[in-house]
Amino acid sequence: MDVINAKPGVYIVGVTDKTEVLCAAGGRISTQSGTALEILEKSQNKEKNASLIQKVTKSGHNSTVEHIFFNLAFENVSVVAEQFMIEFRLASFTVKSRRYVDFSDCGYFIPEGLNSVKKEKYRKHMDSLFALYSSLCESGIEKEDARFVLPYCFRSNFFCSLNGRELLLVIKRMLYGSMSKIKEIKDLGIQLLEQGRAIAPGIFAEFEQRVPALYDKAAVSLRLPEKKTEKSAKPDCELLCCTPDPAKAIAQSWLIGEGIYENIEEIAADKENAAAIIKAAVHTARPRCLEAATFTFRINNVSLACITHFARHRVQSIIIPPLYTADRANHIIPPAVAEDEKILAGYCAAFTSTKLLYDELKADGVSEEDLVYCLLSGNTLDITTTVNARELLLFFRLRTCNRAQWEIRNFANGMLALLREKYPEIFNFYGPSCYSEGKCPEGRLSCGKAAQMVERFAENK
Repeated sequence: MDVINAKPGVYIVGVTDKTEVLCAAGGRISTQSGTALEILEKSQNKEKNASLIQKVTKSGHNSTVEHIFFNLAFENVSVVAEQFMIEFRLASFTVKSRRYVDFSDCGYFIPEGLNSVKKEKYRKHMDSLFALYSSLCESGIEKEDARFVLPYCFRSNFFCSLNGRELLLVIKRMLYGSMSKIKEIKDLGIQLLEQGRAIAPGIFAEFEQRVPALYDKAAVSLRLPEKKTEKSAKPDCELLCCTPDPAKAIAQSWLIGEGIYENIEEIAADKENAAAIIKAAVHTARPRCLEAATFTFRINNVSLACITHFARHRVQSIIIPPLYTADRANHIIPPAVAEDEKILAGYCAAFTSTKLLYDELKADGVSEEDLVYCLLSGNTLDITTTVNARELLLFFRLRTCNRAQWEIRNFANGMLALLREKYPEIFNFYGPSCYSEGKCPEGRLSCGKAAQMVERFAENK
């Protein structure tokens, strides 16, 4: 197969064996007498099921279609399409790791909006980037560092599983959301809608008539300050806001959960009580009380590659700006690349030449939607995320570990330092698994430095 010219596709490769039967039974159980199995037995007529599902979902009751599950295979799509998909938090993904898989021969996507002359320039440049990627790998640079020169047109293959309600949302955003301006995304939406209709006609019937008007983005008029002449340096991460007195909120939630209702304000205000509760919560299998406290971060100069690491944490509210707003003049430099002057020169030249190609194609009238493919994985965006203390416990266990990729590990260490400085009564208990749980879960892949890590995180309280 010519991977470079391969047409991107998405295929529904699996579906709940009952298809629409469970959805229809779900629509009936709330209004009809009988046991669950009796109603399921009565829900075997395909036409009646489709009609009922259409009626129920048309009135806005979409929970019934959560009973059907779809397995999708994305074949030779661009990483732009991958990044679009992984932002759907109620879906499950398994993606090829750019840390371990060699992408030298993965191929790349060519947008249709290029004429023959522009297409040839585009091809020549992308070929040079893949050659540089291979050269970096051959010279001893780890794949996780070489990947930053991969252009955002490189091919991705991955699996995704989600329920019917989330699939409807995916297709709506593919066809009518802001990313629908990217033809590749819209084409994938058309493919999914056609396949969905063939498998579950009741769920996808009258799809176009049920698209909410809010997909027409409202314009916002802002009063902006005058631009500063000098660009001020930004810290790696900033704590923008959080729950007032988070330790107290966690302690009160725990007390009520234990059936203690009286004087909880006074009990939770006692710092020793709060510390004991938080320590116990961190070491329990179900620390739900930690969800009472939320924290909003701004994280600056995150590479496009690293954004995928952040997005994999599903229990958060992450805001990622449009790809076309990425800073093409800025890129991260891996420490291993910085150590060799010759390698560093070639690495930085890739970003300079890609920016020049972008400027040239833009001046020739190529749309921003097609120019997203001219980004490099090492270009940067600023993101924000709101995360509760329970999810942060998992985040720091994974991302402050020596096994974590170095860029997200640096951000995680910075975030934890901010939180420990302001709320030590909570976050002094947080850190990698060897510290917070007292054991390393990595098995033979362990860094072998658990004792040193425990000592380090204990000292940095």
